[in-house]
Amino acid sequence: MTYIDETHDPKAQSWLEDANGHSDFPLQNLPLGVFSPEGDDKPRGGIAIGDHILDLGGLESHLSGDAALAAKAAGGSSLNALFALGAGPRRALRRAVFALLTDSTKENLIRPLLFSATPSTLYLPAHVGDYTDFYTGINHAENVGKLFRPDNPLLPNYKYVPIGYHGRASSIRVSGTNFPRPKGQIKTPDASEPAFGPCHRLDYELEMGIWVSHGNDLGDTIPIASAKQHIAGLCLLNDWSARDIQAWEYQPLGPFLAKNFISTVSPWVITTEALAPYQVAQPARPEDDPKPLAYLSDAEDQKTGAYNVIMEVHILTEKMRAAGEEPCRLSKGNMSAMYWTAAQLVAHHASGGCNLQPGDLLGTGTLSGADSSSYGSLLELSNGGKAPITLPNGETRTFLEDNDELILSAYAERENRVRIGFGSCRGKVQPAR
Repeated sequence: MTYIDETHDPKAQSWLEDANGHSDFPLQNLPLGVFSPEGDDKPRGGIAIGDHILDLGGLESHLSGDAALAAKAAGGSSLNALFALGAGPRRALRRAVFALLTDSTKENLIRPLLFSATPSTLYLPAHVGDYTDFYTGINHAENVGKLFRPDNPLLPNYKYVPIGYHGRASSIRVSGTNFPRPKGQIKTPDASEPAFGPCHRLDYELEMGIWVSHGNDLGDTIPIASAKQHIAGLCLLNDWSARDIQAWEYQPLGPFLAKNFISTVSPWVITTEALAPYQVAQPARPEDDPKPLAYLSDAEDQKTGAYNVIMEVHILTEKMRAAGEEPCRLSKGNMSAMYWTAAQLVAHHASGGCNLQPGDLLGTGTLSGADSSSYGSLLELSNGGKAPITLPNGETRTFLEDNDELILSAYAERENRVRIGFGSCRGKVQPAR
């Protein structure tokens, strides 16, 4: 079921002027995160509103019922406890905050709980107990498959089962975290043996992250019809990849060191409630594609299980930074490039009895569109490194160089609705240690 209420009213205005017309965090968004104000190193839950962050812990005494319960759960150093409450209290909190921010008589009460976002420190929204990365971008899967299997880019199981692997939760970091170029075993085609050293084919992957709210007990499953209720919200995800390390190590068990050195997420959880107006039908499968098996098939999910979220990737090189130039865009695509819906990923993940938990993170996999302007990785943009791309300042790239910074951004929009954004997901590559 899609819940549309007063919090989605495009005409609604706040007494906090910088919220009105804000490109990412207007009144209609109200994303959840964890922050600490300038001069205070104690993390606590907050809501982004305009250029400010609302302290949820301090808000509890001004609320009642489920809204107060949710604010209390969000007052700690992670949102896991809030996620565990499920959609009801989360929705109550959203409506209560919306009411306070639109009622001018509450300004003096609420303003002391607002902190400027710019000097505040942002943290991971939740403690990530487990991280699973899927492979739902069919265009990306086909593009990469053609590089290695020109005559058979998609393996037979791809259109039957959501493909995924368990990633490394401990190396997930919040936007703005820089990292050294990873090292690993690399075997070039002309070498008889592998060598150990810094990777040369470092790449990014444009993905969306799916935050799990309340989970399921070990041995239980999550039916596809109710799977969306187990999603707290979305964020941006950059699953950095060392392609040359990956090429040598991934067979027969899949990604390992090529993927576990860092994964970067944006700090704000764009809630399922905020995204309700931007739900769209899942793109129809070609007629000759197999239909999803019964446990992954739900008519309502097919009608509203996708999101109209536009995603972009920008790069800022060391040379551009020194010249005072703005980042340049590498690609722009849409989240609708997913072959499987977010609900299908959740239902499949739990279908064998795996116990999902509040704060678990699922990655969609790289979401590339049908043409090169929307490719979500340099592997695709440079055709496996064979065709360097030229940046506006004349620099070329096949893969990332030291001191390159990648900035992912996204926003949801729809006619007669206010655009809401995801903030940024950034990280800079530093020389290998």
